[in-house]
Amino acid sequence: MKNASISLSVLLTVILSAASLLFAGCSLSRGSAFSSQDRQTRTGFYLNTVISVTIYGPASEDLLDGCMELAAYYENLLSRTMEGSDVWNINHSGGRPVTVHEETLLLLETALSYAELSKGLVDPTIGALSILWNMGEENQGIIPDEKEIRQALSHVNYKNVRIDGSQVSLEDPECRLDLGFIAKGYIADRMREYLLSKGVTSAIINLGGNVSAIGCRPDKTPFRVGVQKPFAQTGDYSLVLEIDDLSVVSSGNYERCFEKDGVLYHHILSTRDGSPARTGLDSVTIICSRSVDGDALSTLCFLLGYEKGRELVESLDNTQAVFITEDGSVFQTF
Repeated sequence: MKNASISLSVLLTVILSAASLLFAGCSLSRGSAFSSQDRQTRTGFYLNTVISVTIYGPASEDLLDGCMELAAYYENLLSRTMEGSDVWNINHSGGRPVTVHEETLLLLETALSYAELSKGLVDPTIGALSILWNMGEENQGIIPDEKEIRQALSHVNYKNVRIDGSQVSLEDPECRLDLGFIAKGYIADRMREYLLSKGVTSAIINLGGNVSAIGCRPDKTPFRVGVQKPFAQTGDYSLVLEIDDLSVVSSGNYERCFEKDGVLYHHILSTRDGSPARTGLDSVTIICSRSVDGDALSTLCFLLGYEKGRELVESLDNTQAVFITEDGSVFQTF
């Protein structure tokens, strides 16, 4: 990778669970020269997950407050389920144009670019399917029938999104936006920009599966980010990545899921048949500079499967990946 460093580590570390990723940057192993007094951490529950921000070196509590305020701001802007958000307003407009914030437009345009790249394999209008499958905390293991799936799928088409200046409309009034495949990455990037603008040189932003590193640790060693072994106990990892100034994002079938009659159902839905994708993969981890790209690519590569996913990653600059297949094999592009 250009302008960044990455290597594998087999060191045992103290790991903090974060959805499909495990952040290992707080370990004080190997005789590290800094202590817990040299860092400040703030946690909170936003974006339907536990998030944390750790700043190393001198920093005020105001910076951590600012990060949590950003999380709340963007949740109120981009959440599909939060009444009054830009996304909620678009989804409930009956197809009428809705004036939205500039940042909503920026993220939606990025999401649409990935939809175009993937020919709709990832699609910001997947909301009708997301609502039907309901893979959130309230999921009760109910499998929709084929008629319901076909009906929801008929309203998934990114070409129904119209952007006119600061206004967004949906040509199909039953279409529903869901930016879940890309929003946390965007928010991580905004937090990173905020901390850099305040002079922070060493920090970890952890948005539950989206980890973004600012610089390296104060002792000049890389941060360590563990990739969770699918379906294993938290803290049992397949490998540990050493990174500086990079983002690490994972998507997998083992977090929001349920099993019924011996079949696994999970939250990564196929826009081809409307059901949880079955591509022979359990997880994909993307390592790149922008978390928004890592977020979109981890989902897209999961949907593509190993061969096509690897081909896509290898066609991109400054992007690497780790693929974990259903049989537990681990493949990486570096």
